[in-house]
Amino acid sequence: MAMYPGSFDPVHNGHLDVISAASRLFDSVTVAAMRNPAKATPLFSDDERVAMIVESTSHLGNVSVVQFGELVVDLAQRLGADVIVKGLRSQSDFESELRMAHMNHSVTGVETVFVPPRTEHLFIASNYIREITKFGGDCSHLVPSPVAARLRQRITQGEGA
Repeated sequence: MAMYPGSFDPVHNGHLDVISAASRLFDSVTVAAMRNPAKATPLFSDDERVAMIVESTSHLGNVSVVQFGELVVDLAQRLGADVIVKGLRSQSDFESELRMAHMNHSVTGVETVFVPPRTEHLFIASNYIREITKFGGDCSHLVPSPVAARLRQRITQGEGA
């Protein structure tokens, strides 16, 4: 079983590329959504993020979603994950994720597999989507339709501003 952790605020098409690839590579994949205390105030609540991931991955029969608030390696062990999946967009992602992979392995023995999104999604980042949404912009082409609907709702309600 593989686990793909992240804050997913919001989940976007690059994340979906990684989830889809992982679902083809592994018998089962658990997407683990967490609130990252190092990041800004989230646009979406924990429950909203989990719901959007569930809706966006419903076509993948071997993907489940959990919300967590513990160390990634502790969750991986608790779930019985053999592998942690991480997406890579750039060289700087690789450098930080490689260090984290070595640390995670040294603490628990859990391996990390790196999966890049398709080239057309390499530039997408949740922080860009949050920023554009705050100013009333349209990111619907960068996110799955359940997320696009919620982003439009945020703009309409004035919550993005």
